Amino acid sequence: MKPQGLKTKIFLDGGNPEETREIIGSLGFLDGQTTNPTLIAKSPGAKKRLDSGRKFSEGEIWDYYRSVVGTLSSLLPGGSVSVEVYCDSASPADRMLKQAREMSSWIPNAHIKFPISPEGLKAAELAVREGIRVNMTLCFTQGQGAAVYAATAGAAKGDVFLSPFVGRLDDRGQNGMDLIANILQMYKKGDGHVEVLSASVRTLDHFLCALKLGSDIITAPYAILKEWGEKGLMLPGADYKYDAAALGFKPIPYENLDLAKSWRDFDIAHDLTTKGMERFSEDWNSLIG
Repeated sequence: MKPQGLKTKIFLDGGNPEETREIIGSLGFLDGQTTNPTLIAKSPGAKKRLDSGRKFSEGEIWDYYRSVVGTLSSLLPGGSVSVEVYCDSASPADRMLKQAREMSSWIPNAHIKFPISPEGLKAAELAVREGIRVNMTLCFTQGQGAAVYAATAGAAKGDVFLSPFVGRLDDRGQNGMDLIANILQMYKKGDGHVEVLSASVRTLDHFLCALKLGSDIITAPYAILKEWGEKGLMLPGADYKYDAAALGFKPIPYENLDLAKSWRDFDIAHDLTTKGMERFSEDWNSLIG
């Protein structure tokens, strides 16, 4: 059962419905799930087929993704399921938007994941006007968070998620949790229409720190949610501290950004966003033969 006083929504990051069932049983609740091409490539059905020496046709892989998402949606009827468009650095906005329209028809509780690239933001800007709920992913800077806020202006609360990737910043020696804190602080100046979804959560400390900061949503892999459940759904107390300095992470300073500006006025370029798009597209393409 959800701990009393827990306001943060808890999502599972994964592509295996059996893990979803286990986590629901272990925690007693689950508010949603995030998927991406890499997770789908690692899912049991895809792995079994590839291990047998058979790849998917392009039509078959979309049908497979739709099947997985449909199962997750049935397990989480009151929650959200994030479904990611296929994109690489050359993908135009109109192609991503076409995919988003199709994917949003798969299930009633979808959030469609777009990358925070110029074309991804163009697609998201149009998508929210059509009533498509979005999850803007591969966020690594506060400027990217500001651009997402501006591009989705006018959307209802709950229709837009922003996914800053904590672990991948840690990999570079930066304190990824600072990015969560900075964006949450920046968004206090706005209307609240964008919810912060802490992603790339690698440790239970990441998870607990995101709770302490007041992240709207946290998505974590099976192992971390299982560990949290085994520890009694512990919540960070008043004395909890995430000691980034002891871990050797450099702080990420807060930027005073104007949320009223056009999204095109913000610097959204980041090599980790580009690399993330390339990795997801490569994992997706590895399924198709």
